[in-house]
Amino acid sequence: MFFETLALLLLAVTLPGTVELAFLTASAWFYRPPEGVMASRSLPRIAVVIPAHDESTAILPCLASLRACEQPGADWAMIVIADNCTDDTAEVAARAGARVITRHDPERRGKGHALDFAFRQLLAEGFGAFIVVDADSLVEPNFLRAFAARFAAGAEALQCVYRAPETEADARTRLRGLLWFAFNVVRPRGREHWGLSVGILGNGFGVTRDVLMQVPYEVSSITEDLDYHLRLLSAGCRVEFLPDTSVYSALPAGESAAGTQRARWEGGRIAAIREWTPCLIRALGQGRAWALEPLLELWLLPLSYHVMLLVPLLLIPSAWAQLYGLIALLIVVVHTVTAVGLGGRWRDLLLLAQIPVYLLWKLRMLPEVIAKAGRNAVWVRTERSS
Repeated sequence: MFFETLALLLLAVTLPGTVELAFLTASAWFYRPPEGVMASRSLPRIAVVIPAHDESTAILPCLASLRACEQPGADWAMIVIADNCTDDTAEVAARAGARVITRHDPERRGKGHALDFAFRQLLAEGFGAFIVVDADSLVEPNFLRAFAARFAAGAEALQCVYRAPETEADARTRLRGLLWFAFNVVRPRGREHWGLSVGILGNGFGVTRDVLMQVPYEVSSITEDLDYHLRLLSAGCRVEFLPDTSVYSALPAGESAAGTQRARWEGGRIAAIREWTPCLIRALGQGRAWALEPLLELWLLPLSYHVMLLVPLLLIPSAWAQLYGLIALLIVVVHTVTAVGLGGRWRDLLLLAQIPVYLLWKLRMLPEVIAKAGRNAVWVRTERSS
């Protein structure tokens, strides 16, 4: 009786994620980027907003990559929001040619507050579209032109490809990069194939003036991008995938920084599950079909924890539990192999040998993740590699 109850509990927790993972993995292979877009409206005035907290040593390459972009065919401005900085980020950015908005509010810290502050000021100045780029990122030369073309074609919200640069880092860091690619590229491809909202990944996303007027960026959690995307969905706004260009952000520097980042993201996701599950279930009960996929995605735990919950099913003396556990684990493997295949680096299959060590590392992080899932969790800046 104990084992049967345990199996049913593990099934209930993992089944939504298993269904979501299978659906998005299969769909990602069928996705085909649009061959061309036709302008249906005039190009808006674009603000590229760069939130920065103590980024004086990282922001110059970001600004240089934006200045080197092909011109989008519309007026655009490069705007740094220097948020609660204790270094000379504002002065460095200004000398590099960026407009700087300075914000000091020690009680309201974090990226969500910084973006809301900047958006409200820039909306009053008449900007028609906004693109968010993290201060430690680099963009491709066609970045501005790709966004401008899709905005002109009628898109209201966009998320471009968000990935880590190819480096010769250690195997565990490259494995994190592979799983990052799966989350940031494979899953959005699968959603876009079916015309679903692809999500906002916190970097390399854009919204129009109308969207921000309808849904202000009033999100302050440590996973503000997830919260804002769910608010957009509730308001009927779809985020489209922009596969034509990429933003690159370095992975965290060292195990400590990587642990801080993962704890923040995953703890914030647990908090989002607690907050948004009742809302999405209520929307489904009201006949709003759009809530189903976001609900399944919300309950797809980080792959490491998803796997940790599936492995015990193989040890339970129940044929159906063992069969489900095996199928669900195979889906995880196929999802990871899909990331390798779409990423074009088949040698990364060797990284799968690092998974047991990676799972142990994630298990050690669990207390910090739980702490970050609390209602009083605060934003902490992550140190990045160069």
